Order: sequence, then structure tokens, then C-alpha cells
Amino acid sequence: MISKKQIYHTQSVSKPGVWLLILGIVFAGANLRAPLTCVGPIIEIIRKNTGMSNTLAGMLTTLPLLAFALISPVAPKIARRFGLEHTLFGALLLLGAGILLRSVPFTPGLFSGTILLGIAIAVCNVLLPSLIKREFPNKVGLMTGTYSVSMNMWAAIASGVSIPITKGLGYGWRFSLVCWALISLVSIIVWIPQLLQKQHVPKSSSSGTHLWGSGLAWKVTLFMGLQSTVFYAIITWLPAILHQQGVNPTKAGWLLSLTQFASLPPTFIVPILAGRSANQRKLVAFTVIFLLMGYAGILSGVTSLAPLYVILIGIAIGSGFGLANMFFLLRTQNAHQAAELSGMAQSVGYLLAAIGPALFGFLHDKTHSWTVPLIILVVAAILLYVVGIGAGSNSYVRTENDHGNTNLKQAN
Repeated sequence: MISKKQIYHTQSVSKPGVWLLILGIVFAGANLRAPLTCVGPIIEIIRKNTGMSNTLAGMLTTLPLLAFALISPVAPKIARRFGLEHTLFGALLLLGAGILLRSVPFTPGLFSGTILLGIAIAVCNVLLPSLIKREFPNKVGLMTGTYSVSMNMWAAIASGVSIPITKGLGYGWRFSLVCWALISLVSIIVWIPQLLQKQHVPKSSSSGTHLWGSGLAWKVTLFMGLQSTVFYAIITWLPAILHQQGVNPTKAGWLLSLTQFASLPPTFIVPILAGRSANQRKLVAFTVIFLLMGYAGILSGVTSLAPLYVILIGIAIGSGFGLANMFFLLRTQNAHQAAELSGMAQSVGYLLAAIGPALFGFLHDKTHSWTVPLIILVVAAILLYVVGIGAGSNSYVRTENDHGNTNLKQAN
């Protein structure tokens, strides 16, 4: 067991303070996917309106992932300088600015705003697990599931309402993008009480970790990258794939939304199960099996069963995401290590994931078919199983303080 001295949690919080913190985490999570998932259903409209190619349109999803890759290693250092709460608040402000900027009637603003919101989401992605590890050391599974459900629920809503807002209500695609600034504003307001709390800033500025030499850390990183590749490729191109198979754009958008809603139960349940399990290998196998069944269905082209296929993929996506976030917490011993592992995994992992959407668009432009991109996703699922078996082992990442300590399990 991990003692309280090993946790960056130095003060007891009143019950109202705890509920305010939980509310802040839930609303912060609500911002981490909706600004991205709202793009997929209307990406063809954006592409035709601006005259960009499929490859360039894919960059609207790839740019945030590149921002994740570049900013993730820096986020723990910023948090050590300014504190977790203040850093997260700054990220929420930047997110709101990015959403507003990408909606101005100026195409470079579309890409500039996308980069800004990508930077903001990267910081939140890395630091929220660390905050949970610090404040809720005995409830990491429950809290990870809670904020993940908020994230995926709003992602599902964003996927479903993008087409109706754009075409049904006639407000256009720019309004469909900018309306998510409202949730950002609410999140900023809800987070303000956390700025009044005493900040937890570690006295040491040294990371004290050697994660880049840890085999376990690399397995967690690759698991993070592969499951992210699956998610971002699906949210970007699933409506276009289904549309080419004969599904109308509105229904295709709602099927993407159904994918997101199907991910909600496993997003909540899998982290809890993972926290209670000696290892997470069975959960990894469950995730990959559902992915492969969903891909097989999409490849078959039988659109009458499309709801079943996207539900299978959604369950797998929710499970994979829940596992990836739990690995940051289960494979580390304190909040500081969790932030460092999260930063490493999301940096390299999202760099890998960034290739997906743009590569899919490029391959479709060249082959005029979605078969080859879908086959690549099948290969990615198999690799996800291979690295997931290692990431799901009952071990801790190695740190410089572990040498000579026979009580700690290490992965090399």
C-alpha cells in the first residue's frame, strides 16, 4: 500500500470544498473532447466551404494532437512553478480563447484557434490525473471514471448536434464551433473557488524520475498513443466513411454520436474495475476484441447493422481511454510521478496519434476508398493488445529512488 507520506496531499479539505473540487473536475473534463468531436460531422462542410483538401481538413484534428505532443512534457513543470489549480485555470482561459478564435471568418484563425485549444487541452489532459492522484488517492478509479464520463458525454453531444446546428437550424459551421465556448465559460467560473485554496507546490523542482529508460513507461505510452489514434481517426472520418457507404450525413453524424454514448458506461466502469484488479490484462483483451468486431462490421459495408458496429467500437474506445488514464495512476506511486508519466505518455502517444487523421485523409485522397485506412486500424488494435498486456502488469515505473529498494516492483 502507498502511505500518505507518498502522496502530494498535504491538507484536509472540507466537505463543501471536496464537492466544489469534484464539480470543477467534472466541468473541466467536459471541455476536453467536445471542441474536437464537434468537427468530425461537419468536416466535409468546412472543407467545401473553405476549398481545402481532405489532407488539410484532417489537420483540424491533427493540430491539437501535435499540440498535445509538444506541450504534455512541459505541463508538469508549469504546475510545479504555479501550482496545479492555477495552471488548470490558465488552461481553461486559453481554451475559451482558442474556441473563439477558430470561429472568426478568417481561415488562418480556424487553424490558429485550433492550435490554442490544443495547447489548453494538453495541459488539462496531463494534470487532471495528477490532481486526482493527489486529492483522491483512495478513489482514483471512481474519480477517473467520473471525469471521463463527463468528457465523453459532452463529446457525444457535440458529435450529435453539429449537423443540426449547422444545417438544421441554419446557423452555419462557424456557429457550430463557437457555441462550445459557453461550456468553457461555465468551467472557468466553477474553477475559481480552487484558486482560493492553499496551493500544493512541491518544494523540489527536480522530477526525480527516469521514465524514458523504463520499459513499462514505454508500454503505457504506446497504449496511450494507439488508443488515441483509434479515437481521433474515428471521430474525424467515421461520418465520411458511412456517407460513402450510403448513409446520409445527418444519420452518419448521429451514428458518431452513438459511438460516443456507447463509450460512456465502460468509461466509468472500466477504471473502477481496473483499480480493483491485480492487473488489467483481461480488460485490455476485452477492449481489443470489441474493436476488432466493430472494424469487421464497418469493413463489411452492411449499413443496416451500422448502429451495432459503432456501439462495439464505442465500448472499446471508452474502455481503452479509461485504461490509459488509469495506467498513469496505477503504474506510479504518487501525484508527481503520475504527472510525469502522463506527460511522457501523452507527448509521445499523441505524436503517434497525430499521424492518424491526416494519414487517413491522404490515403483516401489517393485510393478513393476507406478500406486501406480501416485495415491500418485493425493492425493498430493488434498492437494495442501487445503493449496493453505489458502496461496492464502489476508493476511501478522505475525512479531514481527505487534503486536498492526490494519492496518496489520495477519494469525495465
